[in-house]
Amino acid sequence: MSKKFKLKFFSFSYSRECEKGFFGYQNLLQTPRHLLNITCSLAGHKAPPYLRVYSFTSLFNLKTKILLLTPYSLSFMSYTLKQKSTKSQARLGTLKTNHGEVETPVFMPIATVGAIKTLGTDDVEKLGAQILLGNTYHLMLRPGHELVQSAGGLHKFMNWSHSILTDSGGYQVYSLAKLHKLTEEGVTFNSHIDGSKHFLSPEKSMEVQHALGSDIVMVLDECPEWPVEHEVATISLALTNRWAKRSKEYYQKIGGKGLLFGIQQGSTFRDLREESARALVEIGFDGYAVGGLSFEEPREESYAVVADFDKIIPENSARYFMGGAQPKEIVEYVKRGIDMFDCVLPTRNARHGSLYVAKPPLYHSREWYNEDFYETVHIGNEIYKNDFKPIDENCDCLACQRYTRAYTRHLFSINETLGLRLATLHNLYFYLNLMKQIRTAISAGNF
Repeated sequence: MSKKFKLKFFSFSYSRECEKGFFGYQNLLQTPRHLLNITCSLAGHKAPPYLRVYSFTSLFNLKTKILLLTPYSLSFMSYTLKQKSTKSQARLGTLKTNHGEVETPVFMPIATVGAIKTLGTDDVEKLGAQILLGNTYHLMLRPGHELVQSAGGLHKFMNWSHSILTDSGGYQVYSLAKLHKLTEEGVTFNSHIDGSKHFLSPEKSMEVQHALGSDIVMVLDECPEWPVEHEVATISLALTNRWAKRSKEYYQKIGGKGLLFGIQQGSTFRDLREESARALVEIGFDGYAVGGLSFEEPREESYAVVADFDKIIPENSARYFMGGAQPKEIVEYVKRGIDMFDCVLPTRNARHGSLYVAKPPLYHSREWYNEDFYETVHIGNEIYKNDFKPIDENCDCLACQRYTRAYTRHLFSINETLGLRLATLHNLYFYLNLMKQIRTAISAGNF
């Protein structure tokens, strides 16, 4: 996006992307002195990672403050760091998108195909969700991004007025497509739905996400399986880095209006992870994601990768852990500086009758997050046949306020869809409330 301001007898252009040598903007303050806050990236890529502030008065009495930022400073305009924990790397912040502000740390329910099974967007809004996640691969195949665009974008298509992040589709190509062939240009694959042939490149992924009207767009990456040899991971990472640069260049070319996030890869090899993070920072993105984890790798290795990531990524950038995780793991990743999460577990587990239940007195202890703070109830088990308590006596979700464990078990035993709906409402509420309590604990200085 670029526009032109005409001030007095001269004009200048600005661009949200803040490319080298090109003026950008943070905001225009309507004050008598017309004070402008303008951001501009430094000309070189060797600049120190801090801001320099200069002021001057123009010939036309225009007071201007210029913030010279490093090339990775795109997110200066989207993410605001409000508070840092003194006990961990946890952060409290606000991410601003085209559809509002998102308080972080945040969990994003997954609406892969533009919907969460058994729920409407009004249900998700009542649960307190601030942002949803859709998927490029699935929406490209059905109903097709052109159709969604003709409907006014994904927000209007699914009647969701808040923020949407879309994944690039790369992971689904490798995990779902029946056949796929990887080249420098992209990946050719056969649809898991009907076997039809498709091609996904960095440019195509950007085109699809732009058509969907995504608030947060993810670059296309290659996600190697785990375990993987170091040599294979190195080759894969090099391709991911080249694709990241192509994604950014094309998204700018087509006038993308959303925030663009880069994705770190490198399996569990910490040298490759560092190389990946630094390469992404060099390119410059609005936010940075940790991809390629939450497989079967030891969690201590994942925690170490994320802790290293926090040390490299600019402080004023949002950090996103992709595809994970269990509640206790979310707590650990927040402690290591992660701001954003998505995961299929709350909804998938719900449909299989696996429900998260808080152990009292959850959230009342100053350091509840260091405790075994929840358990999993398998509602289909015989022991709940005559259990007339709520799923969770301390939960405020619809399922717990109106129905019992016995009734919910009955619904599952007869394959009644209402059972899936109640379980999904409960698990999503648990996750969203967990994030709320984490934000409260960080704010109070207890996390």
